[in-house]
Amino acid sequence: MSRVLLDNESDTWSRACSLILLGFICYALPWSVFAAQQTEASLLRIQGSNTIGAKLGPALVKGMLEAQGYSAISLQPGSVENEQKIVATSDKGQAVTVDLAAHGSSTGFVGLRDGSADIAAASRPIKDAEVASLANLGDMKSRDAEQVIAIDGLAIILHPSNPISSLRTDQLAQVFSGEISNWEQLGGPPGEIHLYARDDNSGTYDTFKELVLSANGKSLAASARRFESNDKLSDTVSSDPQGIGFTGLPSIRQAKALAIASGESQPMLPTRTAIATEDYPLSRRLYLYNSPNQSKPWVNALVNFAHSPRGQAIVAQNGFISQTVSAVKVSPTNDMPDAYQQLSTDAQRLSVNFRFAEGSADLDNKALRDLNRVMDYLTVHDKLHQKVVLAGFGDPKSDPARAELLSKLRAMAVRRELARQGVIFKDIIGLGDVLPVAANDSEGRIKNRRVEVWVY
Repeated sequence: MSRVLLDNESDTWSRACSLILLGFICYALPWSVFAAQQTEASLLRIQGSNTIGAKLGPALVKGMLEAQGYSAISLQPGSVENEQKIVATSDKGQAVTVDLAAHGSSTGFVGLRDGSADIAAASRPIKDAEVASLANLGDMKSRDAEQVIAIDGLAIILHPSNPISSLRTDQLAQVFSGEISNWEQLGGPPGEIHLYARDDNSGTYDTFKELVLSANGKSLAASARRFESNDKLSDTVSSDPQGIGFTGLPSIRQAKALAIASGESQPMLPTRTAIATEDYPLSRRLYLYNSPNQSKPWVNALVNFAHSPRGQAIVAQNGFISQTVSAVKVSPTNDMPDAYQQLSTDAQRLSVNFRFAEGSADLDNKALRDLNRVMDYLTVHDKLHQKVVLAGFGDPKSDPARAELLSKLRAMAVRRELARQGVIFKDIIGLGDVLPVAANDSEGRIKNRRVEVWVY
């Protein structure tokens, strides 16, 4: 019996010593280190587009954390290619992380569905099938769920030595489907065309497929070499004199960008103004999507920061086109209607177009936010009274007078919203189907139905 007691006493004494030692260690360690180890947590999990996730996403997260008072912010590579971890420390010594995986837009929506992501980054709008699969999270096409954070141009790139300077979207479709396989067929030097494309998970590929291939009834040739990364694709094209590829605007790098025409539009280079107004045929929006039914403070913090002037400055710093409104001088040309030539001569165009939800007379989610951006510009630059002209455009109708009327009604819809905030207009005009920026197919009609803002 005495031995049993002795053993129990020994165990008790050992446990007591262990607790004392642990307490000494905890006291001796710097409290900030101990707290950081115990409170490290993932604030946000972002999955999706490589176009966003490679540089822009981490930069926006870093800016948001700085704005929230975090310090010692660092980017660390993940264990898998195209994954990153943003690590920061609060003023109380708490370590936090944001996990970012950039394997393509479709993977972001999968992450929302299976609960492994808080935000889906996408370089294309959400598809109807994805909306249906995420119905339990709320209306994923609503303003609370869909956030346009930047505008990008899908650049068609060649080797710098290639003499071809412009192509139509139907020619691009023939090239990437393999129907045109030699540069000589396009007026270039003889030689086989080498195709480079993003992979199937990529929103960049989805955009190219929708705007170029599917719009012309084509499919990507099996011979195309596929890439998960924009930058790697661009670097490969710029080292191949017979190569052609497509990539996001910040990834043009050393390659040569082509001017692109769609339908009756004039060939346009992916310039900042043409992309900001979304007139460039291969312009596209970059999105963040989140559940409107699940309000998470850090999700809201990132969304609000991305929309803020500081967030949009980061967008521009990373090579994308911000949504900050500016005035641009447009040179008049002979193909412009008289009223539009007069505007070009006497006024400046704002770097934003108002567009409408598909099949609707309502402004789309981007336009609803652009109302505030335009109001801020007009207020700061003293343009609220008799200094604004709205010009509406549309798609062709069997009766030109009807096309003109509908285009003016679109301008009146924007007028109604801005007038509520005190804008008194100089004029409202409808120009019908002139000056198209896209072919008048299903997607092109949406782009052609637009309202421009001009200021004196």
